[in-house]
Amino acid sequence: MLVDITKVLLPAIIAFVIGVVMTPFWTGFLYRHELWKKKAKTVAVDGGGTPIFNSLHKEKEVGTPRLGGVIIWCASAITIIFIYLFARATPFIFFDKLDFLSRDQTWIPLLTLILGAIVGLFDDVMEIRGNGGHTAGGMSLRKRLTIIGFISLLCALWFYIKLDVVGIGFFGGSIIYLGWLFVPFFVLVTMALYSGGVIDGLDGLAGGIFATMFTAYAAIAFYQSQFNLAAFCATIVGATLAFLWFNIPPARFYMSETGSMALTITLAVVAFMTDSLGEGHGIIVLPVIALPLVITTASVIIQILSKKFRGKKVFLVAPLHHHFEALGWPAYKVTMRYWIVGVVSAVFGVILALIR
Repeated sequence: MLVDITKVLLPAIIAFVIGVVMTPFWTGFLYRHELWKKKAKTVAVDGGGTPIFNSLHKEKEVGTPRLGGVIIWCASAITIIFIYLFARATPFIFFDKLDFLSRDQTWIPLLTLILGAIVGLFDDVMEIRGNGGHTAGGMSLRKRLTIIGFISLLCALWFYIKLDVVGIGFFGGSIIYLGWLFVPFFVLVTMALYSGGVIDGLDGLAGGIFATMFTAYAAIAFYQSQFNLAAFCATIVGATLAFLWFNIPPARFYMSETGSMALTITLAVVAFMTDSLGEGHGIIVLPVIALPLVITTASVIIQILSKKFRGKKVFLVAPLHHHFEALGWPAYKVTMRYWIVGVVSAVFGVILALIR
């Protein structure tokens, strides 16, 4: 048991240290090359204007670098590769036991982390070079969702064809049989989680929420004896905490698409890995663990539908965290209360996941 705990926690510490060490160099690069938006966005998701958002964030929107998410996936990847190579280059059995890069548990989530990061990085670069007037990102929402859908479709087919996953776990050890519908279900879950990436809008908000969610799934995977997957999740947590160290007010950079896209896709894969494959129900508890993302996405959908069919807004501005800002809440208060909700919902989700 001590070896398993070490296998999970030590990579998290290594990833944190690597992230903290590399951040000053990365920050210097971002500021030297002025890698931030050149103009605040002027078009909302529904095609309308963004006067309230600009009144709250106009100055910081164009003066704070993007691409902060590079710290998260880069520190995670370096940690994983470092341990993997050390396990093969040294005679010490300790490193063999510490290595958690495995085909059955971590290859797929690592692949989605890197793919999401690369696509998000490309989108961020486009936005930085563009005029900043897009709804969100250099690529249109439709293009980004298409790419997310394609990546998740490949993962879904792998689960369905290669791993024979045809349903999702439920309480009591039962399975909700989906058959071929598992494939579109996987895609929809992934796209829904990605839509929650709009939570990246306040200093420290996204980092704290993602760290909490991956901690929850690390605990679930550990309980299922999927120690490699638990170590992978813990590594992401360590790297995210390094990012958060520099992202608390005043933030040095924003996570942006290269971070949020990588993390949301990977979170979906991890949730499915802790489902029937782990003889659990990691998907059923996902809306609870990811409650902050759920309510953020829901607020945007409600706002769009209300403006379209009722001709008026429900919130002063969407997503919900900006609504609280518009009400006069300081940004740090919104962030910390989101953190509290995130921790409580994650703990509750873990409890539900442990019920047999």
